[in-house]
Amino acid sequence: MSAKAEGRFHSVDVFPITRGPRRVTLRTSDGIRIEALHEPCTAHESDTAIVVAHGFTGSVDRPAVRRAAGVFARRAGVVTFSFRGHGRSGGRSTVGDREVLDLAAAVAWARSLGYGRVVTVGFSMGGSVVLRHAALYGPDTPDTPDRSNRAGGAHTDAVAAVSAPARWYYRGTAPMRRLHWVVTRPFGRLVGRYGFGTRIHHRDWAPVPLSPVESVPLIAPAPLLVVHGDRDPYFPLDHPRMLAAAGPCELWLEPGMGHAENAADDALLGRLADWLVGA
Repeated sequence: MSAKAEGRFHSVDVFPITRGPRRVTLRTSDGIRIEALHEPCTAHESDTAIVVAHGFTGSVDRPAVRRAAGVFARRAGVVTFSFRGHGRSGGRSTVGDREVLDLAAAVAWARSLGYGRVVTVGFSMGGSVVLRHAALYGPDTPDTPDRSNRAGGAHTDAVAAVSAPARWYYRGTAPMRRLHWVVTRPFGRLVGRYGFGTRIHHRDWAPVPLSPVESVPLIAPAPLLVVHGDRDPYFPLDHPRMLAAAGPCELWLEPGMGHAENAADDALLGRLADWLVGA
């Protein structure tokens, strides 16, 4: 698995639309087909689209993703999609590496629909992806040594990471040890495929991609929000604190909250949407 060749952006294989829900197939720059769904704001005309990056084993049709999209759609347009290896998308999951290309496809499609602002929110694995995406893709400006993968159509105007890890290969909790077993063992990948509907790539990362905490200093000037529950069973509070210490960032530590989209209640989702629209 490698993020080295993330490259310039591609074109999408759909016609621009601005009104009404529509499910489409996008093509990433490395040729993977990604299912995506656009839903316009239900309350008013909105110039902002929120692109939602789900957690590992999620998909565009998972109840928690649909619930989040419904809350977000009261404030802005919403684009949801399934990462590679999830749902009806093609390819195999690289557990946060090449998924940056999937998010880039969804963000660029949102811009093609006519939205003036496109913002991203990610949960768990999706949280690590939105951080890396924001670091790697910026507005059309001259390339710089630390941001050689800029692509104007795929950049985000603000980013929120919920229940995201700060560093790779963390095994300090029982749920993360189980997850590593699913990802790294042949029988575990069978469990992932048939038990969770997630097709996982068998190859290790080579090279290891930019970590979430290494991504944070590269995100500015885009506003960044880190959200984490104090009862998260996967990643303890040193993860969000490490992210917040790495660069300009707003940090919300949520009392009583568990992990990712399944633990985010409607009140928190509403606050997230308000922050993303107003950032």
